[in-house]
Amino acid sequence: MTVTVRFAPSPTGRIHIGNARTALFNWLFAVNNKGRFIQRFDDTDIARSKQEFADSILYDLHWLGIFPDVTEYQSRRVEIYDAAVERLKAARVLYACYETPEELDLRRKVRRTRGQPPVYGREALTLTPEQVAEYESDGRRPHWRFLLPNFTSDPLQPERTEVHWNDLVRGEETVDLASLSDPVLLREDGTYLYTLPSVVDDIEMGVTHVIRGDDHVTNTGVQIALFQALGAEPPVFGHHNLLTTVSGEGLSKRTGALSIESLRGDGIEPMAVASLAVLVGTSENVTAAHDLSELAGHFDPAATSKSAAKFDPDELFVLNRALMHHMPFEEARDRLIVLGISGDRAESFWLAVRGNLDRLSDAVAWWRILSDGPQEAAEFSGEDRDFLHQAFDLLPEEPWNGTVWKDWTGKIREATGRKGKPLFMPLRLALTGRSSGPELADLLPLMGREGTLARRP
Repeated sequence: MTVTVRFAPSPTGRIHIGNARTALFNWLFAVNNKGRFIQRFDDTDIARSKQEFADSILYDLHWLGIFPDVTEYQSRRVEIYDAAVERLKAARVLYACYETPEELDLRRKVRRTRGQPPVYGREALTLTPEQVAEYESDGRRPHWRFLLPNFTSDPLQPERTEVHWNDLVRGEETVDLASLSDPVLLREDGTYLYTLPSVVDDIEMGVTHVIRGDDHVTNTGVQIALFQALGAEPPVFGHHNLLTTVSGEGLSKRTGALSIESLRGDGIEPMAVASLAVLVGTSENVTAAHDLSELAGHFDPAATSKSAAKFDPDELFVLNRALMHHMPFEEARDRLIVLGISGDRAESFWLAVRGNLDRLSDAVAWWRILSDGPQEAAEFSGEDRDFLHQAFDLLPEEPWNGTVWKDWTGKIREATGRKGKPLFMPLRLALTGRSSGPELADLLPLMGREGTLARRP
């Protein structure tokens, strides 16, 4: 059996880091089991689903390093769902209901006042042919509900019916079908809700493992019953905890909160996003993995906590800095060229500045400083200006090597008596215009003697 997983968002917005968590859990599980990854768009909500969102989701997944084996769209598979509906009708487990939303809401309120759970009472099963004809003559069109197998002989007398499964993430799980309403599978206008297409596709596509957020735990009890009604063995289910902000706020595609697109625009590296999305809320330390293969070695769905995974977006910048500080030049080269950083000095420059970068794009400012001098002239006291004049007079002649900074500051210390910060800070400000940054011992050879003298105050 080939392990087969799927990531099935609705293309109604841009995915965020919480959606990426689900995609990465599935991808890494497939990687670790030499399996297949299906990208499926649950786009049966025709009014809200947009191709532009589907395209952006695929782009975001590719940016993260996820490349699906196949891409499917539910909107192109309606005939398969229609056939499943006919099978369920023939088995008498899909029944027509004519209540309006207002009528259903009133019934829920009545049940609450009676101390009963606000589940659907299956009143539609008691309709006579005459009542059905009257509804239809009034122009009402039915929606269709799946009859949950939570009774012995009389569906109007539901009884506790437990569905059990060994969750890949949470361990043993149980859902009581008697606590749930029969789910609507088909709307009045003939369009499908999430449940039926999802189950039919999982059957048809050979999905062996369904890994998703724990907001679907209750849905799983219903879906297992539907798998069985369609004569199929349910897949293995796993429900990971959801990502929230530190304050407990959830994430939403509709609001664009922490979207992958916005994080990319902020200069966050894909592996910073992937590392945080996968490791937060697990027993693993949240550290920056170099690539998805390395991250797969730290991935264990069973190591995921059952409670919500709260994270601070600032952690992304911590991970980003760690990736910057260790990124080899070969990995950065092409991106640096796009930023205008190339030539014989490019590699030495990158190795000199990477330890001071939050984002790769930050290298541009240092390249300008290296090439053109400080972007803003520093202000010096009269004493420091005299010191700098004397210091620049002591600048060694070329050729320079890796010891030129040490040689130069040694001469300055001997001639002026200055040492420590009083010596180094005026030099740093004169050479770079900044009070902190890369080691001057690394930058000085890149500036050259002529470029260094050009920064003399």
